[in-house]
Amino acid sequence: MALLVQKFGGTSVGTIERIEAVAEKVKGFREQGHDLVIVVSAMSGETNRLIALAKEIMDEPTPRELDVLVSTGEQVTIALLAMALQKRGVPARSYTGHQVRILTDQSYNKARILQIDEQRIRSDLDQGRVVIVAGFQGVDEDGNITTLGRGGSDTTGVALAAALKADECQIYTDVDGVYTTDPRVVDTARRLEKITFEEMLEMASLGSKVLQIRAVEFAGKYNVPLRVLHSFKEGSGTLITVEDDGSMEQPVVSGIAFSRDEAKLTILGVPDVPGVATRILKPISDANIEVDIIVQNVGADNKTDFTFTVGRGDYKRALEILQNLKDELNAREVRGDSKIAKVSIVGVGMRSHAGVATKMLDALSQEGINILMISTSEIKISVVIDEKYLELAVRALHSAFELDADKSKEE
Repeated sequence: MALLVQKFGGTSVGTIERIEAVAEKVKGFREQGHDLVIVVSAMSGETNRLIALAKEIMDEPTPRELDVLVSTGEQVTIALLAMALQKRGVPARSYTGHQVRILTDQSYNKARILQIDEQRIRSDLDQGRVVIVAGFQGVDEDGNITTLGRGGSDTTGVALAAALKADECQIYTDVDGVYTTDPRVVDTARRLEKITFEEMLEMASLGSKVLQIRAVEFAGKYNVPLRVLHSFKEGSGTLITVEDDGSMEQPVVSGIAFSRDEAKLTILGVPDVPGVATRILKPISDANIEVDIIVQNVGADNKTDFTFTVGRGDYKRALEILQNLKDELNAREVRGDSKIAKVSIVGVGMRSHAGVATKMLDALSQEGINILMISTSEIKISVVIDEKYLELAVRALHSAFELDADKSKEE
């Protein structure tokens, strides 16, 4: 027997038939003797529908009222799932975020969880009930409904698991785990049995869409074992947990992440003087544009070329800002490129292995792929390349680091 927190996303509860299927799955776990807390999202498409309704009334809906509106999506699914379980003879009770009292700060549309009062949930579990909690929502200290923003239901599930000291938080989704890379790009990609919080954070931040970063951060902070599973297929999924120093040596590279949502900007011939980087990046920051990789090259003429990447959606605004800065900084030229991509290798095994970067660069070189920028950290190496070479690069690296499913079977 175990205490499990299970989260089902919007596609998992997108129709009455799927809600019934989730109820069958939950009933099966219940019959095995597990205590269960279920977190659900709104039915797929429902949150977008509610936001569209709000925008028919106001172009910019007031944040408080928008949270009141969109939080109703999860209220529908918790009640329907409770009914589906009760129909099957499984005692169940549903709660909204404010009924459980998931206390958040007052940041409407992107609130952060401060505290959870788990006593009501524990009381229901002690009485043999399955508890169903609305994801994505909470309440501030003044009683106002708040929502947690993108990935909020995952965060609710992890936060409840932490508060209840659950044995595991299981995230049910439309994939059967975390893969070495996107199987749509590399058909020999394989599912990982286990990955560390650090690796999953890097994979999520670098483009992997399996889990939201906030949920992984929360799980890592409170050491909540997190497992990704398929909603309607049997399997052990992928366990995300702390690095186990006592286990067998970690593979050098666990996975390859990539992002097409990249653009590169360069301002050339800027005077190489203290504070010039701040003068370039502060207007970018003031425009709420996030900068990723930065490279600065200093020439013999005491001039520097300053290059950085941003999300492709911010490219035009960032380019305009640099054009306006050009004369002020006495720069020679501004260049931009929105047809780039970022490819990253991730693995805690890099800490104890030399030559990883060389192997990565050699694999790309053999395919004739030119590298525009490089960024490294303790457990990842990212390169910026022309977008047209993205899939070729991912396949080449996947093979070079022996991540292919058929190779792992041979071992």
